[in-house]
This record gives sequence, structure tokens and C-alpha cells, in this order.
Amino acid sequence: MHKASLILNFTIKLYLCIKYETLNLADYKSEFLDFLNKKIQIKEPKNLYEPIHYILGIGGKRLRPMLTLVSAHFFKGDYKKAFHAALAIEVFHNFTLVHDDIMDEAPIRRGKTTVHKKWDLNRGILSGDAMMLMTNQLMEHYESKKFKDLMVLFNKTALEVCEGQQYDVDFETRNDVSIDEYKTMITYKTAVLVACSLKMGAIIADVEKQDAEFIYNYGLNLGIAFQLQDDYLDTFGDPETFGKQIGGDILENKKTFLYLKLLEVINDDDKKSLLKWFSTDEKSDKKIKEVTVLYTKYNIPTIVKLEIDKYTQLSYKSLQNTTMNNEGKQFFTQLGDDLLHRTV
Repeated sequence: MHKASLILNFTIKLYLCIKYETLNLADYKSEFLDFLNKKIQIKEPKNLYEPIHYILGIGGKRLRPMLTLVSAHFFKGDYKKAFHAALAIEVFHNFTLVHDDIMDEAPIRRGKTTVHKKWDLNRGILSGDAMMLMTNQLMEHYESKKFKDLMVLFNKTALEVCEGQQYDVDFETRNDVSIDEYKTMITYKTAVLVACSLKMGAIIADVEKQDAEFIYNYGLNLGIAFQLQDDYLDTFGDPETFGKQIGGDILENKKTFLYLKLLEVINDDDKKSLLKWFSTDEKSDKKIKEVTVLYTKYNIPTIVKLEIDKYTQLSYKSLQNTTMNNEGKQFFTQLGDDLLHRTV
């Protein structure tokens, strides 16, 4: 599967060491984890609930729930009222990871054994299904009007995530993927859940509809920029800081933005060489080197950087259109800057 599911394991980084006059993210995260541990407990039948407790307890940056709480805070809402929605987002995200790992036959998640490997396939599927239903139960905490708004947004987002996953699967066997299709895939698989997390916080803070849309679009465009940056770093990142093998996408024949853009501009002779490399399962340094030379020859690094900047600036424009106070705008702008200049 595409690395997009790593986001935003995200994924986007919240720098918990940054403190604002009215906001300490480390405290928010601590409160959220206390809430999670209170709500998610092992009960009968244990064979259903043990895997749920396990996957929710093995870490992760908790990015999405933090975005929900921070959005509510900066829109002058009571962030504690957003705990149920934040947990619903976190449970849903981890549900997708459980089922993604089954589809990928992945043995490891966050350095730990995946659910279906630790127990078995049936328990992985059933526990994942239960997690999806638990998200709906958590939303029942809100009164009717707010509940409806949250559920309309959440159901739309959940279906888009499934669509994004299917696009990703389809792309593995297709040789005619367009850049627009690729952007749709990363938008649905990655960016919509970030955008949803932010908009949920805004809804709980009772903002005007337009404000909720602006913060949603901020998250959507930032999520796209993040994934494009991930594509760039996979080939042109610093091996000392990236944390993964440089050229992994090339070895796996991933149809990333870099690859698809290169197909648009490459000459016929070089295209034959590129397609030859991407038609083999060879895992060699030579393959990485030869494809990277082609990327550089056709100025793909500059092109992708311009694309990243385009989506980052779109996110900032949406942010500035909100009625959020300057402190909030400063926080979310800094988050975007950190993503744009990240090396991991």
C-alpha cells in the first residue's frame, strides 16, 4: 500500500514541546490519553476487546485527536467537550490500520506485532469492525443537531478513506494512472481525515459554517502537501534523518507524484529506460541510482517542491480566512512550516 497511511502515522508532527500562553499540547495529550484509557477497557468477550485495547495502546502520535482538541480551543470552544469526537477519530484511524495491515499481510505496526499476527485473521477483522461501531457510539455523546453535523462529516470522510484505499490497491496493477487520480488517492487516503479532525473541533466550538469549511480546507491542503513532501523525501531525503531507506518507492515501483510527473516530460529513449526499471522487481542500488538520475535530469525535484509550496500556500489562505485569533493562526501556520521544511 502507499505510505500515505503512515500520516499522517501521519504523519504530520505536532511539536509537543512548543508551549503557548494558553495552550500546552503536552497537557492536552496527557488528558486525552487519560480519557482514552477510561473509555477503552478490556471487557467480555475478551477475545473481541483485547485486540482493540492493544492497538490503541501501542503508541502513535495521536495527531488527529490533538487537531480536534486544538481546533476547538482556538475557535474559543471548550476543548474538553471535544474529547468524545477526538477519541472517535483515533479509534477510526486505528481501525483502518488494523484492516490495512490485514490487506498488506504486514507483521509489524509501530514496532509491535500487528493484531492479525498476534491473534488471528478472524479476530483482526471482527475487532476492526467493532472499532468502527465504537466510533458511532462515541458520537452519541453530542446533542441532536451537533450529532447530525458530526456524523454527516464523519460518514463522508470514512467512505472517502475507503475509496482512497481502493484507489491505492488499483494503482498497483495499473500503468495509466494520471496525476489527478494520484492526487485524489492521497487526498482521500490521507488528507480528508486530517481535515475532518479539524472541522470536528470547529463544529463542537459552534463556529459559523464558513469557518468550519475554511479550517477543513486548511487541513485538506496541508495533508496533500505532507504526502507530496513524503514522496520527495523518499528519493531526495537525507539518509541520516529520513529514518527509512532512501529510494524505497523506486524499489517498490510506486507510482508517486515524482514518477507520474516524469512520465509527462520524459523523452522516448529515457522513457523506455524508466519503464524497464519499473517493470522489474529488482531491489538494487543501481535501480535507485538510475531512476534518481532521470528525476534530476528532468528537474523533478524542483517541480515537486513547487507543488508542495502550492498546497501549503492554499492551506495558509484558508487559515487566514477563518475568524480564529492570531495565536491560533500562528500555531497552525507554524505547523505548516514545520511540514514544509521537515527532513523526516
